[in-house]
Amino acid sequence: MSEHGETALLESRTLRDSVMRRTEVLDRVKALSLLPDGTYVTTAMVAAYFEVGENVIRAMVHDHQEELAANGYRVLSGAELSYFKQLCGMQSKARAVALFSRRTVLNVAMLLRDSEVARQVRIYLLDIEEQGRQQPVDNLSHELVESLVERMERTAQAAVGRLLPMINALIESAGEQRRATLALTERAQRMEVELTRVGRDVQGHELALQDRTLAGVMADIDAMNWRDFELYVAELCIRDGCTNVRVIGGKDRGVDIVGVTPDGSRLIVQCKRYQPFRSVWSADMQRFLGAAKVQHRAEVALFVASCPFSREALAIAREYGVTPVDRAMLQVWAAGSRLQPFT
Repeated sequence: MSEHGETALLESRTLRDSVMRRTEVLDRVKALSLLPDGTYVTTAMVAAYFEVGENVIRAMVHDHQEELAANGYRVLSGAELSYFKQLCGMQSKARAVALFSRRTVLNVAMLLRDSEVARQVRIYLLDIEEQGRQQPVDNLSHELVESLVERMERTAQAAVGRLLPMINALIESAGEQRRATLALTERAQRMEVELTRVGRDVQGHELALQDRTLAGVMADIDAMNWRDFELYVAELCIRDGCTNVRVIGGKDRGVDIVGVTPDGSRLIVQCKRYQPFRSVWSADMQRFLGAAKVQHRAEVALFVASCPFSREALAIAREYGVTPVDRAMLQVWAAGSRLQPFT
C-alpha cells in the first residue's frame, strides 16, 4: 500500500465511505472492547484504543461530527441515557454520554492522523481492499456478508430507538408502583405500632380490673349527683398526672374542669352525669366545642359522660379534635387505666 493511498483515505470522504463496511480490521489490528450492550464504546474507550488523549477524540468529533453521525455516532441524554446506564451498569453522573459504534470507530481510524494504531488500521484496511480487487469472486461474497451485517446493525439501532420510549414508560410505571408499595408498607408498619400500643393498653386494663369490677365502678358513678361527678372526674385527671386542676362547675359557659395535662397542654373538660339510657347529642357537643376551643383555647378537650354519644356528636368530636369519653371508656378509665390523651 502506498503512502499516497493512506493520504487519500485521510482526505477523501468518498473513499472512506467505500470501505466503511470493513469493521473487522479493527480487531485484527487491536482488540476493541465494547460496552455490555455489545454495540457501543465511549469516548474514553475510543481514546484508549487509539492510544491518544480524550481531548484529541473530542476535537476530531467536533471537526467531523456530521460524517461520524452518519456512521453511528450519537449522544445520549435524559431518559434515554438513564435507561442506557441501567442497561450497561454505568455509574457515571454525566448528563450526556457520547457513544461510538464499530463503524464510527473505523471512521475515526480513517480521520485520526496522530495515532500509530489508527495508521495500522488504515494500512490493513487498504491492503484488504487491494487483495479484494485481485479476487473479485471472493470479494463479492465478502461484500454481501458485510452488507447484510450493516443492514442488521441499522435495523437493530432503529428497533432500539422505537423501543426506548416504551421501555422508559415501563420504568416510570414501575417507579410509581414501587412508591405505592412503599407507602402501603409504611402504613402497615404504623398500624402494627398502633396495634402493639393498643395491645399493651388492653393488657393494662385487664390487670386494673382484677381489683375492681366494671359493674361496681359504674354503680358508684350512677349513684353520684352532677357535682360529685365533676369532682370525681377531676380526681381521675389528677391521678393520671394532670396539674392545676380546678372544678368550676359550668360557671364559665359550659366548661366544668380546667387544668394542665402531664405534657403541659391546656386541658378543658365538660362533664355530663346522665342516666345510662340517655345520649349526648350534637347540640351539647357544639356548645362545648365553642367554649373549649374558642373561649379557652383548649389544647386537650375532654367530653366525659356517663352515657353514650349520638353518632352526630361523635362525628363533630372527631372533626374538631374533642376526645369523647363515653360510658364504656369511663368504666375503663375509672377502673385504673390511663386515658389516652394523658399517655
